[in-house]
Amino acid sequence: MNLDHAESVRQLVDELYRDESSRVLATLIRLLGDFDLAEEALHDAFAAAVSQWPVDGVPGNPRAWLVSTGRFKAIDGIRRRARFDNDLDDMADRLESDAGDPAALAQDVIKDDHLRLVFTCCHPALSPDARIALTLRTVCGLTTEEIASAFLTPVPTIAQRIVRAKAKIRAAGIPYELPAEHELPGRLDAVLRVIYLVFNEGYSASSGHALVRADLAAEAIRLARRLCSLLPDAECLGLLALVLLHDARRPARTSSEGDLVLLEHQDRSLWNDAQIAEGAALVERALRTGEVGAYTLQAAIAAVHCQAADFESTDWSEIVGLYDVLFGIERSPVVELNRAVALAMRDGPATGLSAVDAILERGELAQYQPAHAARADLFRRLHRVDEARAAYERALDLTGEETQRRFLERRLRDLSG
Repeated sequence: MNLDHAESVRQLVDELYRDESSRVLATLIRLLGDFDLAEEALHDAFAAAVSQWPVDGVPGNPRAWLVSTGRFKAIDGIRRRARFDNDLDDMADRLESDAGDPAALAQDVIKDDHLRLVFTCCHPALSPDARIALTLRTVCGLTTEEIASAFLTPVPTIAQRIVRAKAKIRAAGIPYELPAEHELPGRLDAVLRVIYLVFNEGYSASSGHALVRADLAAEAIRLARRLCSLLPDAECLGLLALVLLHDARRPARTSSEGDLVLLEHQDRSLWNDAQIAEGAALVERALRTGEVGAYTLQAAIAAVHCQAADFESTDWSEIVGLYDVLFGIERSPVVELNRAVALAMRDGPATGLSAVDAILERGELAQYQPAHAARADLFRRLHRVDEARAAYERALDLTGEETQRRFLERRLRDLSG
């Protein structure tokens, strides 16, 4: 075997695992009806690809090959264990007869497996926290550490939620399907929150070497679009607007060297004008319904940023006013923190710092990196160098993503310069 060829195939498999594994897993869960069995089948399929593709060649439809191979290996494993349990033999027969040929599945059916899985994970029988943790783990392939960072929750707690959620789905026989139309509204809040968290992890990764995970951001946008087509609710529209408007700024968020570029220094000519126009139109559409929710208000704030000609002309009074309304709906310390930052832009850094300190004194955001980074920046703007240095060092202690680490380290060096 040519070693260069084997290495290039291995790189392709690694890329497919990164880009396609969550979709393959979603389809395997539907075909096999069991999360743990599907996860085992996924890894078996990719292991088979590593050993077979360098010899047999890369198949024309790698995703379908992985689904078919994973399903076959799962059924084969069940048959081997059936020697000790006749019920397993019946299970293998059922899986073979029910699943059909995965290679023949239409692409839109496979794509919708992600949304089916989101609704399964967000079933009302599961606790709200378990729904979201399980979806982020299975649909998006986030690690328990990444999910814990998004939740501001210890890693073992997240791991327990995922294990219990899988067991509950198995024990309750929760179906893997999109809800009936009359059931959609009652299932919507959890699904919207999941898509929002997926996008957040894609837009600003909690760990790793890249600030942005474009694959997660794109998947969140796709899921939001599909959800809007099923249920054009005001908050569905608001969430789609929000992710589009934030994603429109993505090309300008890092420099050519991969360093973080703050909003005030971004080259706005790099922003995606088509996404901004679509997002702004969706905000208007959502507002016209009169059912203004948290996602629509966040999208309205994003629209104010995106439609400003430059940073200096940003309407901070309107942004603070929108945050006031948002905080009335969602009394979250993170919303309060964002309002404090906007307040600093409107009324000055001393006013903003007082608001940030009041939040941190309550202890709710003690482990939340953006709170300490915001506090450090306000100290910097007030020329309180020693306090800025201590706050930046605290923010660094809480930062797991390399791009943000470099930015904070650069800020610290600038204080000493």
